[in-house]
Amino acid sequence: MNEKLADIRLLLLDVDGVMTDGGIVYDVNGIETKVFNVKDGHGIKMLQRHGIEVGIITGRTSAVVEFRAKELGIELLYQGALKKLESYLDVKRRTGLADSQIAYMGDDVIDVPVMRRVIFAAAPADGLIEARTAAHYVTSCSGGRGAVREVCDLILKGRGLWGEVAARYEL
Repeated sequence: MNEKLADIRLLLLDVDGVMTDGGIVYDVNGIETKVFNVKDGHGIKMLQRHGIEVGIITGRTSAVVEFRAKELGIELLYQGALKKLESYLDVKRRTGLADSQIAYMGDDVIDVPVMRRVIFAAAPADGLIEARTAAHYVTSCSGGRGAVREVCDLILKGRGLWGEVAARYEL
């Protein structure tokens, strides 16, 4: 698997069911909220610090996702992407990256066309069978419960960067 991870320059993520557990909460005013995992966010920041860009392609549109993307410094943000392959092709055009440099994590049938294109595809443990079957790696964690962090760590280790990552936290 390390050969698939060695040249990854970009990790693309779905949101609902990957960055979150898939739940959507509305308050009495109809304002949407989501719960994101801080460990996933830390994993994203560690990738970015080591030159690996992170982007989001999600089928839904949410102000909460826009806020989270800004908070994490994610500039590649595609919302309302019901045909994710179109967004993926735009990402490739914008970044100049090849399929062999991109990883993707998704949890549903809408993600499968992109998962089939990238060098490394991952799905959370609780993803639909279609996504898990298309994945090169299925996390032990569920979506929104550390699955993204698991993939971030895997990429960093596969790229031989884990020692450098860990050293940052030493005295």
